[in-house]
Amino acid sequence: MARQAVVHRKTKETDISIRLDLDGRGEGKISTGIGFFDHLLEAFKTHSRFDLAIEANGDLHVDDHHTVEDVGIVLGSAFLKSVGDASGIARFGHAYCPLDEALARCVVDISGRSYFAFDCPLALKPVGQFNGEMFPEFLRAFASNASINLHLSLLAGTNQHHALEAMMKAFARALGSAVLNDDRVTGIPSTKGKLV
Repeated sequence: MARQAVVHRKTKETDISIRLDLDGRGEGKISTGIGFFDHLLEAFKTHSRFDLAIEANGDLHVDDHHTVEDVGIVLGSAFLKSVGDASGIARFGHAYCPLDEALARCVVDISGRSYFAFDCPLALKPVGQFNGEMFPEFLRAFASNASINLHLSLLAGTNQHHALEAMMKAFARALGSAVLNDDRVTGIPSTKGKLV
């Protein structure tokens, strides 16, 4: 079965369309109007190997808050639809990713229950037009709408660009490995026989 979804969400603040294919090659066009956020989403697409297309228009004359958070909401919703009942997947995934002095660790569980833990000792500041404080808000929105457990930690790092990109890459690789089909798994990977 195709593990794909198309989700469109329009509010008075944003208009976002996302197409996601979990069994892709890391292809697709990203456009949010926020340069560094596009860069992070390109890294997510490339390292998860998901095909991903995002067209986001938001009230950037206010700031980037609504656009970044709402992309997380829509992408999380698309992920939830794409993964279906999670039959046959590995379910858990983890990754460590370095970028120069930065080192990030991410662990995910496609559990059907949302939880987000973020450990980042670095005070997140703007990179270009992207407010670093919005990075955990994007992830929280994703985890909530995707119904996953997401634990992300920055283990080392001083450069904002490096730290944010390392964390996004670790998230991408952990999520990509969690949705891989495991031939040893029959049905839904839970002792309960269903997620949640």
